[in-house]
Amino acid sequence: MLLTPHEGAEFVVDLSATANTFFAGHRIRVAVTSSSFPRFDRNLNTGGPFGLESAGQAATNTIFHDSVHPSHVLLPVLE
Repeated sequence: MLLTPHEGAEFVVDLSATANTFFAGHRIRVAVTSSSFPRFDRNLNTGGPFGLESAGQAATNTIFHDSVHPSHVLLPVLE
């Protein structure tokens, strides 16, 4: 999906069967990127066909977080 600069878009990311134990004092980090190679084919940020291009362009990723754009990360807790 091509995005429009400076406009928000909703993404729901399924982390598959992922589980971690976080003990007191542990921290987590969320990294927002344009790709996840080699899990997914590389994204050259051109809008062209995946895996067929050789030249890419840099992408800027922005997280909107305000009352209109309530971005969040939901971490379910299992007993």
